[in-house]
Order: sequence, then structure tokens, then C-alpha cells
Amino acid sequence: MSVRVVVAGDHQLVLEAFAETLNRASGLDVVGLATAPEAVLPAVERHRPTVLLLSESTMGGKALKVATEVRSLYQWCGVAIMVGAATPSVVERAMAAGALGLVPKNARIPQLITTLMGVAGGCLTVDPALMRPPADAEAALSVRETDVLRLTAGGATVREIAGELYLATGTVRNVTSAAMKKLGGRNRFDAARIAGEHGWL
Repeated sequence: MSVRVVVAGDHQLVLEAFAETLNRASGLDVVGLATAPEAVLPAVERHRPTVLLLSESTMGGKALKVATEVRSLYQWCGVAIMVGAATPSVVERAMAAGALGLVPKNARIPQLITTLMGVAGGCLTVDPALMRPPADAEAALSVRETDVLRLTAGGATVREIAGELYLATGTVRNVTSAAMKKLGGRNRFDAARIAGEHGWL
């Protein structure tokens, strides 16, 4: 089954060229184009893509706002953003907006295709060198936060964690929120993943 893609930017000719190129790739099907920020949500609603590919520098600075809106309204649609320069701070802002993929404008087509496929599968698809978890996160995590994240990584629910650690569910949520903020996690499972990958659990 093909990955359905809507491409958004403000240059019709460029979008059509993107569409033609991506449609040649096995497993991709460009189903719609959006040439203005206000056209993106209607395009996603109408075409129901697996992935929205946003061009940051041609959306009048509104790409991150659009990404946030799409992820809020259409959780089934992943977002990838093409950026002029993929720096760690740009990656952080894009992830905060809900994007799963970032592609620099100087990337080659195979990298773009790999990113779109990764986002379609629900995977964070960004060059690991651009990821910047806090260097002192291990020291910054409290013992309680570490315990909560370790149980989260094991698949425990908030209620199960509360029972295991003899805490109120509200306390577990507060501890989880604090850990997510420290680690830059998009949700409790993402925070647990980050901590686990760095050996902090």
C-alpha cells in the first residue's frame, strides 16, 4: 500500500516538480498540493495523507504553526518539514510542533524518500547528530523520575505505576511531566525512550 503524501509550499511549479519526482518512487503517492498555509488543513482533510511534507522557508514562517495544527486535528497524519538549515535548535522547534521528520533543503531525493517512509511508519527520522538531549540529564533526573520512566518503558500504565511506587496517580503524572520537560520528550513514552537510549534507566 502506497504512502499518501500532501506537499505544501507556495511555489506551484516547485510543488509539481516535487510531486512528479516523488510519484516515481516506489511506495509513494502524492495525492495533493497546498500552495498557501491556509490551504494545508483543507488539503489534509480532503486527501487524508499518511504524511504532510511542509516546506518551512516558503510558508511565510508559518510551517511550525501549521504542523502543530495538523498534529492536533489529524493525529493519523505524520509531518515532515523541509528546512533551509537543520540545526539542533531547528530540530527541537520542529519536534515541539509535532514533526517526526526533518529534511535539509540540500538533501538528496533518497534522503527525502527515506524520511517520508520513516514518518509514515511513525518513526522519528532525523540525523542523530542533530539531536541534543541535555548533557546533564542523568544528573538532573530525580530518583522518582527515573523509577517512573523505567516502569513507563516497560509498558506500565499510570495507574500501575502509582500502585507499584505507592503514589497517587496525580503525582505520577506530575513526575512524568517534569521528566518529559527535562528530556524534551513529546510524551511519556518518548521521554522513557530518550532516557533508555542514554542508559539512564
